Amino acid sequence: MMTNKTTPNVNVQSIADVKSSVAPIWCPGCGDFGVLSAVYRACIELDLDLKNTVIVSGIGCSGRLPIFTKCYGFHGVHGRVLPTATGVKLANPKLTVLAVGGDGDGLAIGGGHFPHAARRNVDITYIMMDNSTYGLTKGQGSPTTASDFQLKSLPYGVQEENLNPIALALAYDVSYVARAFSGRIDQMTELFIKGIKHKGFSFIHAISPCTVFNDTYKYYREKVIDIPTEHDVHNKKSALDLWQTKGKVYLGTFFESESARMDLTTMLTELSASLQKKEKLTSENLLDKFV
Repeated sequence: MMTNKTTPNVNVQSIADVKSSVAPIWCPGCGDFGVLSAVYRACIELDLDLKNTVIVSGIGCSGRLPIFTKCYGFHGVHGRVLPTATGVKLANPKLTVLAVGGDGDGLAIGGGHFPHAARRNVDITYIMMDNSTYGLTKGQGSPTTASDFQLKSLPYGVQEENLNPIALALAYDVSYVARAFSGRIDQMTELFIKGIKHKGFSFIHAISPCTVFNDTYKYYREKVIDIPTEHDVHNKKSALDLWQTKGKVYLGTFFESESARMDLTTMLTELSASLQKKEKLTSENLLDKFV
């Protein structure tokens, strides 16, 4: 666990209140700067109490993000950002928990954790910072590398089909699904705010280009388009149609469940209270009952 000693005991009012004393060390122009800026802005807009806010990260360029804030942070091992964030939330349901990780971290070694976080509907916000490459290890192809991308380590492109994070999130029945782009920080901030406010598991696919090994800023600027205003965010079939549209990369909220689906922390809290009332359990023998 890591935190800056200057973590305030009051809510934030400016970006200076959210920034830690550690300066970001990403490459110039990296899309992760945009994600970090949007996190700062979301903390301000939501008036979050930073001592009750935790950012969990995995391995990769994105793994550095927590230390650049005054929030509490946990830099875990490769691919385990979601189970770690789940544990933090279950240990203290009052915390606001953000999980940040790259496309390799979340869809390769950590791909098995995504559906389980979704089915449990853990009340955390998962921001997948997707640069479609393994930037920290010199630009190999990742699960989201498209066949028309030419990486320095893959001059002839990739031969496999790439994974679509939005399609996976919709298939896994994630209760809030959105996509943002580092080239549009205002919109990214808005979507982070919606994700944090959502009660349940929220997933934001954050396109965050690498300017060294897979510079896709121009590629995405020519393809990104806002989701049509007439789109019904409660209609999953409509959301599925959007991600399958060829030649366009839609930004905005794809889907938000309107059903009364209980999140995991609320479910377990209610179960615990019910058992204690029914059997007059103490905190000690309640623990024994579940172990």
